[in-house]
Amino acid sequence: MKAIVYERYGPPDVLQYREIEKPIPADGQVLIQVRASSVNPYDWHFIRGTPIFIRLFTGIRAPKSQRLGADVAGIVEAVGCNVASLKPGDAIFGTATGSFAEYVCAPESSLALKPERLSWEQAASVPLAGITALQGLRDKGGLRAGQRVLINGAAGGVGTFAVQIAKSLGAHVTGVCSTRNVELLRSIGADDVVDYSREDFFRAGQLYDLFFDLVGNNPLRGCLGVLHPKGIYIGCGGGGPDRRSIEFLGSVLHQVALAPFTTQKMPGFLAKMNTADLNFLANLMRAGKIVPVLDRSYALQETASAIRYLEQGHARGKVVITVP
Repeated sequence: MKAIVYERYGPPDVLQYREIEKPIPADGQVLIQVRASSVNPYDWHFIRGTPIFIRLFTGIRAPKSQRLGADVAGIVEAVGCNVASLKPGDAIFGTATGSFAEYVCAPESSLALKPERLSWEQAASVPLAGITALQGLRDKGGLRAGQRVLINGAAGGVGTFAVQIAKSLGAHVTGVCSTRNVELLRSIGADDVVDYSREDFFRAGQLYDLFFDLVGNNPLRGCLGVLHPKGIYIGCGGGGPDRRSIEFLGSVLHQVALAPFTTQKMPGFLAKMNTADLNFLANLMRAGKIVPVLDRSYALQETASAIRYLEQGHARGKVVITVP
């Protein structure tokens, strides 16, 4: 089978389109014929091995795993022992390590049945971005009906899901974006839109219950300044691929240092994939409350180009990979 592999850290050019052995599902896993995947900042961090401390887990000098990709949508071809909820022929979506390939194995617990109304590309755009938005807003942010949420980076992959999820939870949503994305945010339900090239939300005088920051490009004190005294700041933006590890670590330490001196909360956050939340998102999509926003589609052998485009930081919604 064909797959994207990489043997050393570096820019997307290190990726290779190569023939490798077709995997066999282990206990609790299913074998998926991949129909689509999508790219995430997750991927460029793994390719480049940055921030540098992630190499403690991914490999110091070279990547331990040569496979890339996480999001997946496809058809179950075979199941391992102890798989109860899925069977061959099922159309699924979820996450699978190494999903930039024609076939991939994944644990049953990271998959769910694909809503029929979604295309393969739409379904593949959902898992990491959708789960990050859902768990950040609902679980860590405790977002409730009637509250005000500010979403910085609202036109990106996570942001477009966050706007729609926040609306489904009954919140008043303000999205921050560039001029070209103002109408996009309005079309997916944002109540207010701030064009950062023309307005400064720090000076608008509005206070929010939750600040969902998907960019991390503003001073933390300024971000806390637009929150109610009991508001919550959740930072999910690690910056672009060129952000240095020391800058990333500095932003984390700044939150830790400020925490004792403010009534506002700044909880740490790491999304965790699970079938229940995938089904939660699937039901919102079946009800038409979430419609995935797709920017561009690339063929599997063009994965390096897809990641280079995402790294530029101007994608509207998700960038997807199609597998014939």
